[in-house]
Amino acid sequence: MREPADPARDDLARDGLELGDDLRSFVDASPSPSHAVAEIVRRLTAAGFGALDETDAWSLAPGDTRYVVRDSSSVIAFRIGTAPPAEAGLRLVGAHTDSPTFKVRPRWDLRRYGYRLVGVEPYGGLLAHTWLDRELTVAGRLVVRGGGQHLAVLPGGPLRLPSLAIHLDRSIRDGLVLDPQRQLVPLWGPDLETGPGLLQALADAAGVVAGDIVGHDLVLADTQPAARTGADGTWIAAPRLDDLGCCHSGTLALLRAAGAAHTQVLVANDHEEVGSGSAQGARGSFLADVLARLVAATGEVNVQALHRTIARSRLVSADMAHAVHPNFADRHDPSHAPAMGGGPVLKHNANQSYATDAVTGGWFTERCADAGVPVQHFVSRADLPCGSTIGPLTASRLGIATVDVGAPMLAMHSCREVASALDVPLMVRALTACLEE
Repeated sequence: MREPADPARDDLARDGLELGDDLRSFVDASPSPSHAVAEIVRRLTAAGFGALDETDAWSLAPGDTRYVVRDSSSVIAFRIGTAPPAEAGLRLVGAHTDSPTFKVRPRWDLRRYGYRLVGVEPYGGLLAHTWLDRELTVAGRLVVRGGGQHLAVLPGGPLRLPSLAIHLDRSIRDGLVLDPQRQLVPLWGPDLETGPGLLQALADAAGVVAGDIVGHDLVLADTQPAARTGADGTWIAAPRLDDLGCCHSGTLALLRAAGAAHTQVLVANDHEEVGSGSAQGARGSFLADVLARLVAATGEVNVQALHRTIARSRLVSADMAHAVHPNFADRHDPSHAPAMGGGPVLKHNANQSYATDAVTGGWFTERCADAGVPVQHFVSRADLPCGSTIGPLTASRLGIATVDVGAPMLAMHSCREVASALDVPLMVRALTACLEE
């Protein structure tokens, strides 16, 4: 017997498929952190946001919409409120642009047994075996003489990490262990004297002269486009959903939020997957620098104004969350098992791996209730370690009240992850409500 129609779920499914397709486009356009920032900036610019440069003096007025990029891979965007920040505070959404991958080494060109390979090293806590036997490419930024920067991505899928045949090592069936130095080196092609090298191919793709390249920041990327999956097509299979999923939702939330007395901010940091220890990471000064300048350019110019602003502010740290895995349900606390499609996940950890506390968790729950969005909860099993996010780092550095949340997903840190399109509109609504309050 067919279940009766549920108009609310039908609307959610329709919105989810539409926004899910938009998320897929966002991920496909973002094979590297620098590409992700470029895609965020493209969307901001289309909505009328103007660029700021950290080397310039800033002049800001109520209603202004601006963004600033640091080192190509982190971006902060904001809408100035109608009241001075020291009087109304800030509402912030934070996410990160990087994902586990492999980074190309400075001296990448390797030759072995008639093959030409690309020297790489693992970046972040990737599930290495999921990168095997996939068509891979190289993407990122090239720095040329004089300091110019160009984004590049190799067309097609020219790189590959082939598995070893089981006939040559039958112990693989008992568990695959890969040595990243020797066994996770992608093949580029046959070792021929002719034919372009990697940097020449990237230079051609970027339209620059190979001899002018003086530096690069390049990663491997899966070339298979993000796709709909699942019996009803409402799941999204894609690389880099952690954390491009929340970068996408945060960007849409800022663009959709109605202006308010308080100033609304989106920050997307690089290097979260490796500890955030960089000038543009959450441990660095980027957010603190921008907020100090924003306060000085829009309100009181005194030593107390920034502290008063921070005391009136809230940060939502948005990073993807662990949905319960039906084949490994014992890895979850049985009372905290989020489901894909069930809405945003509120993350808790007694040892401060997440920044959520009673006040910020309650504040987020109220905002979700205002938006008609359900809330799920995640707590790690007491006998398992807990991951972390930019939330505790930013809260510690700035002293800002922070809540950690995320959209539920499976296969986190795989080369190809899975999330539900139904969670995209729910997350956008929740983040929009937090920015608007």
